[in-house]
Amino acid sequence: MLNTADLPSEIPVFPLPGALLLPRGRLPLHIFEPRYLAMIEDCMKTEARLIGMIQPRETPGGEARLHSIGCAGRLTGMSETEDGRYMVTLSGVSRFRIREEVEGFTPYRKCAVSWDGFQRDLGRPEKDEGFDRTRFLTLLNRYFDAEELKTDWESLSDAEDELLINALSMLCPFEPEDKQALLEAPDLTTRRETLVTLIEFALAGGGEERLQ
Repeated sequence: MLNTADLPSEIPVFPLPGALLLPRGRLPLHIFEPRYLAMIEDCMKTEARLIGMIQPRETPGGEARLHSIGCAGRLTGMSETEDGRYMVTLSGVSRFRIREEVEGFTPYRKCAVSWDGFQRDLGRPEKDEGFDRTRFLTLLNRYFDAEELKTDWESLSDAEDELLINALSMLCPFEPEDKQALLEAPDLTTRRETLVTLIEFALAGGGEERLQ
């Protein structure tokens, strides 16, 4: 099992609005910009094969700032299309905190990062002891109907707590700042509570009654 000492102090980062990666989650990406094609190729040459997914942050002056916390994923799958694009899969390893951006000669951004405070990410899948699955799935069904989303309800019902909550956090069409709140949740219970709040808010905005 990995520990923080096994993780590099510098990683390439991929700022992508609304794209959320969580520890032990899997994120498919379609890479076509030349700078990120170069990032993938360079990443494949490293032992860790880590890329940091992070949300860009809007600023009044339009400066390309980054949120301070992201999640690193290991490049675990890659295929190349005939026209030179990459279809890749990142497997979530651990969240990180940016210490500083590293200047260099790469066309993509790199950051010095700290893994401190995220040791839980490298452990076993989390449990949510207070999770009322029946109540949650009822709310989720209303949300999916309102958003005209489709899913395999049998697979959702059978999924482990962490897989269910994290997969929904990654896949639901929330705003980037909401995705950041889900990422920064300190534990699975807090993430589930945040997820429920976001779903209730979306339903209330559509004229639906909040879950009591």
